[in-house]
Amino acid sequence: MRTTILKEYEACLAVADAGSFVGGARRLGITASAMSQMIKRLEEQVGTQLFHRTTRSVSPTDQGERLLVRLKRAFEEFEAATQELAERRDSPVGTVRMLMPRVAYGDLVEPVLARFHAAFPDITLDLDLNDAFTDIVGGGYDLGLRLGEYVNPETVAFAVGPTLRQIAVASPSYIKSYGVPHHPRELTHHRCINWRQDTHEAPYAWEFGKGTEQISVTVDGPLVFNDRYAAARAAAAGLGIALWVEHRLAEWIARGELVPLLEDWSEPYPGFFLYYYRDRHMSAATKAVVKFFREEARQIV
Repeated sequence: MRTTILKEYEACLAVADAGSFVGGARRLGITASAMSQMIKRLEEQVGTQLFHRTTRSVSPTDQGERLLVRLKRAFEEFEAATQELAERRDSPVGTVRMLMPRVAYGDLVEPVLARFHAAFPDITLDLDLNDAFTDIVGGGYDLGLRLGEYVNPETVAFAVGPTLRQIAVASPSYIKSYGVPHHPRELTHHRCINWRQDTHEAPYAWEFGKGTEQISVTVDGPLVFNDRYAAARAAAAGLGIALWVEHRLAEWIARGELVPLLEDWSEPYPGFFLYYYRDRHMSAATKAVVKFFREEARQIV
């Protein structure tokens, strides 16, 4: 079988899984135009249309669905054969794609990278540092790290970090000019530095709690960032009130550059969890990553 037809079959599966030529192309690391040409060649090869195309969606035809069922089985066999060979090696080999927020990477993954690669030199970690709530299956990831409260209950998940606490902070100069809020709702009268998650248009609503009372506050101010560190620096410069995890603000607070606010409304919450879907095929490399982080977590959590 010629090599190109295998690539076209792979492209067919990628388009079907992603539901679009753009999404399928992103998974294979090619352009949408190249993907469209590959599917066109495959349709010419098999003599039938494989996908219904509209301006908004792409879906398999009846003939395409039949082909996809058999292709999935075939590629599962390819993967199983490859895994069997990999598992017979002394050390797992392969690429493991992981999705995680920037803070999770800095706190939990970056500090152990050298140790991980010393133990598993043949595993490549493909890390996407992204604060968006992307589904790991839809995005083509093997594993993800996410705050415990946002982990899908259908996944297998375990804590890899300690509990966290978000606090609001401001510089002494800001407090001197604008005063101190004594209740979360008073933040609506202050200059707050907003944070917007990747792919979200609206800024994050600040959350506070005291006992059974939970409050979500939509704040406003002179700046909106998609990076928490930049927001904290702006707060230290006196430009407004920022909200971030306490341990990341500790150095600024210790130096007196930032002052904690509303601490009695800042309760701890579950930290980061590593998660994956139980029914997905896991390569030997992915299993090695999961085992490694389980062992690391026992020393932290």
